[in-house]
Amino acid sequence: MVLESLTNPFKAVKKPWEMFVLGMVYSSVALFLGNWIFKEQASLIMVFLTVVACVPLIYHAIKVEEKKDLVIEDERRLLKEHSKAIIFLMMLFAGFVVSFVFWYCILPTKLVQTTFHTQTITIQSINVKILGGAIRTRTFMSIMMNNLKVLIFCILFSFLYGAGAIFVLTWNASVIATAIGNFIRTNLSLYATKMGFSKLASYLHIITVGLLKYSLHGAPEIAAYFVAGLAGGIISVAVINESFGTKKFTRIVLDSSDLIVIAILLLLIAAVIEVYITPIIF
Repeated sequence: MVLESLTNPFKAVKKPWEMFVLGMVYSSVALFLGNWIFKEQASLIMVFLTVVACVPLIYHAIKVEEKKDLVIEDERRLLKEHSKAIIFLMMLFAGFVVSFVFWYCILPTKLVQTTFHTQTITIQSINVKILGGAIRTRTFMSIMMNNLKVLIFCILFSFLYGAGAIFVLTWNASVIATAIGNFIRTNLSLYATKMGFSKLASYLHIITVGLLKYSLHGAPEIAAYFVAGLAGGIISVAVINESFGTKKFTRIVLDSSDLIVIAILLLLIAAVIEVYITPIIF
């Protein structure tokens, strides 16, 4: 009750930066509780506890967005209102990522291995090198299909469980943070061995590169998942509150359809950046 009462959807929309701090608090508390109580399963328990803290906020946010569908008839204005919710949810997600990256980089190696064990295995199973020509095209299709699968999960989880998509997104935050943290930690060790600890600029450069490498395509990709999750959640609330076939329900379904189309377009942009742009820059 203490963690979930720290903010509410109305306050979060007005001050989205507070959600960043809240995301760091939720994930940090979950990480330490996971290691304290369920050390062997900490990599999954910290995700679960983070989700538990977020569910009330996400559910009430979805209810607020569903009410907007009933009040606002202009689709452009409605999408603009939805964008405010997406922004504060993105800030929450960014707080998760930064928090997990921070702890990945400063915790002892043995503790890192147990805390991010499952995430590391996941990264190893999907890690591929992006090459040229036909292989690059196949990689693009593979990434796009995988992202669409996650998108469908977000819609289904939100539809079936209300705020269920937050589990998928928190898990993704922990996996992305593990990839970033591993990149930073590995390169810091390399620089420390070759140059010593006097090259502060080099360390800052590594941290910046590590964050940017995954943020370029990660931002539109995660935004797509939040948009899809919001669409599924709005339909879920509408099914409970509205009658099938009514004008209000039809309006909600049309609005949710627009959100899903936007989510797919964002995924397309993210896949193009990941396959064709990121390898050139990094």
